[in-house]
Amino acid sequence: MNLRRKLARSMSRAIADFKMLSDGDRILCAVSGGKDSYAMHDLLVDLARRAPVRFSVVAVNIDQGHPGYPGHLLRDYMNARGHEFVMINEDTYSIVTDKIPEGKTYCSLCSRLRRGILYRIAQEMGCTKIALGHHRDDAITTLMLNLVFAGQLKAMPPKLVADDGKNVVIRPLIYCAEDDLAAFAAEEKFPILPCDLCGSQDNLQRKAISRLLADLDARCPGARRNMLAALGNVRPSHLFDAGLWQKLGLEVAREEGGSEAAAALAGDDEDTGGFVPLSRLSDRSIV
Repeated sequence: MNLRRKLARSMSRAIADFKMLSDGDRILCAVSGGKDSYAMHDLLVDLARRAPVRFSVVAVNIDQGHPGYPGHLLRDYMNARGHEFVMINEDTYSIVTDKIPEGKTYCSLCSRLRRGILYRIAQEMGCTKIALGHHRDDAITTLMLNLVFAGQLKAMPPKLVADDGKNVVIRPLIYCAEDDLAAFAAEEKFPILPCDLCGSQDNLQRKAISRLLADLDARCPGARRNMLAALGNVRPSHLFDAGLWQKLGLEVAREEGGSEAAAALAGDDEDTGGFVPLSRLSDRSIV
């Protein structure tokens, strides 16, 4: 299966699973100039041509005032292909570098400012959804960050309503692997725009967790794939959230699937090297 088809299938499955698109939607596709957002825009435009629901896509980029920002590369790419494209000029660079002490991470403030701009622009342009290019590895990295540093069991929702109650955010690439997106970007020769702010910092917790996950996947092939599957295969009765137990009317956990699941954990699935395939995870759990 070629990369385009593989990514398109994963994206279409996510869109269907979480009802991301409706007939008549106008999608603000946030394009940063990185590999993921380029791929998302390319795949969404292609889907719009053949999908059973009618929707349109407008690519939006925010020029945040980074010195030497090569925004013309993105503008030329969009214009050459006849895509609807808008570039917004907002100097968040000065705000971030002024407010965040040297040596501290810029990501949190930078992303909040950027998200606020996207929310405003979406309303001004009459867009019904905002598409962000987060993928599988972003979701499981966020899961691990929250688990290790925040004491929360939380990842990235594939679809959410913003705090303002007006904007709906979707993540069509949430089932797609970063390695596949990188290979696709190289194959399509997207003109990548570097990030000279957050991307220039090496001491980020997110980068440390990403390295940890890459090492885990190298040692245990399929680990990241199975972590993604776990996000859609939750057993609330086997977690410790008393409030969640109360909401679900749970009084006691019940034992489930012990022998078969224990065999899987021990590595008895010869064809998968001990890891449970995604297609078989829905009815298995380790008690």
